[in-house]
Amino acid sequence: MQNTGQEPSERTGTTEGVALLTGDPKRAILKLSVPMIAAMLLMSTYNLVDAIWVAGLGSDALAAVGFMTPVFMILMGLSVGLGAGVTSAIARRIGAGNREGADNTAVHAILLSLVLSAALTLPLILLAGPVAVLLGAGDTAGLATVYGQTLFTGTVFVLFTNIAYAILRAEGDMTRTMYAMGASSIINIVLDPILIYGAGMGIAGAALATVISIALVSVVILFWFFVRKDTYVSLSRRVFSPDLSTIIDILKVGLPASLEFFLMSALAIIINALLVGISGTDAVAVYTTGWRVVMFAIIPFVGISTAVVSVGGAAYGARKYEHLKTVHTFSVGLGVVIAIAMSAITWLIAPQIALIFTYSPESAHLAPGIVVFLQIMCFFYPFVPPGIMSGSIFQGTGKGTTSLAISVLRNLLFITLFTWALAIPMGMGEAGVWWGIVAGDILGGIVGYLWARLYIARLIATANGPHTA
Repeated sequence: MQNTGQEPSERTGTTEGVALLTGDPKRAILKLSVPMIAAMLLMSTYNLVDAIWVAGLGSDALAAVGFMTPVFMILMGLSVGLGAGVTSAIARRIGAGNREGADNTAVHAILLSLVLSAALTLPLILLAGPVAVLLGAGDTAGLATVYGQTLFTGTVFVLFTNIAYAILRAEGDMTRTMYAMGASSIINIVLDPILIYGAGMGIAGAALATVISIALVSVVILFWFFVRKDTYVSLSRRVFSPDLSTIIDILKVGLPASLEFFLMSALAIIINALLVGISGTDAVAVYTTGWRVVMFAIIPFVGISTAVVSVGGAAYGARKYEHLKTVHTFSVGLGVVIAIAMSAITWLIAPQIALIFTYSPESAHLAPGIVVFLQIMCFFYPFVPPGIMSGSIFQGTGKGTTSLAISVLRNLLFITLFTWALAIPMGMGEAGVWWGIVAGDILGGIVGYLWARLYIARLIATANGPHTA
């Protein structure tokens, strides 16, 4: 009979990652966060380097990337969101000692990524041009189309790698995840100037570099799972038993988590439209470029939050609710300390950061706007950890819709309302958009934190009652 719940498995044995995952929660958060932060720093370094190389093509190229970025964020959101569902489902089974259930969930996840790739690749390629026009790309629509169509040829690799990373994270193997993500970023960094300028491909070269790097890493991941076979979770056909409840368990966290990324894409589209109406496409270039720096700065929080999903899921599966409280408190505190330091550094070197992206005569006029954006965003950072860690607590415990609700409040209500109100009725223009992002994030972070504390308190209070995974 197939194990799909929290029953113990007959299989025995463990790995260093699983032992860490199910041990002291503070140590687990620290040990599991560091490799993820390192990997994500490399990935964001690639994003920054990519922007630097594209900046050499002029502000139109930067804006073109900016218009296609929300669309790519939707694809990334789907893959990372489903990955959160996979991590949560597998980690809860590992915490409960159900290794066979963890194996079967992993196989379901890989098959799901392949099915989605087959369904999405062609539509994304065909719709890149019309979507660019719809988003207001104007004269940059041609560049945006070329960039998007090239990028979306790698849809299968994007989905597969993110699901594979999720499986490794679920079993506490952040180091191997770091190697794969880091290798992809380094390959991308090396290929960018070669394809953009050396091969004369321009903006299409930047997209192709991304596709090639992810494809090469996919080969390495396949080698780990199917040749070396030294992971805790197995992907062999022997462990696979089709089971609808397993898919549902992945999707009940994965779909809401994906929708959270869709909300961020929708927010980016709203902000782009607002900026075009206020100041034109140059404002979009400022926002897109500056936001790359923001995403780089918040990497430590994202890295910690991925560990929270794994450690929190294992604690929930084992019914160790006090550990869940420790995970939340420790991760938020650690994130806030890092955020304050990051804010101070960004404020001090904002002009130098802006110079990196405005070195060409075609983009030099964007420098003052980027400096203003970065310095205002310094007030954004300290309120990211309470929100993101709280959302990860809900994802880890299988409550994906609650995490989604917090994101809806933060992105579609608080941030959208404040950016519009400050930019237009209050007449603050571009700066109003930036301050609106900050105000919405502050309120959203507070709401998310209080919601998670209440949820954990209720779990602890009913620890002796019936348990559902």
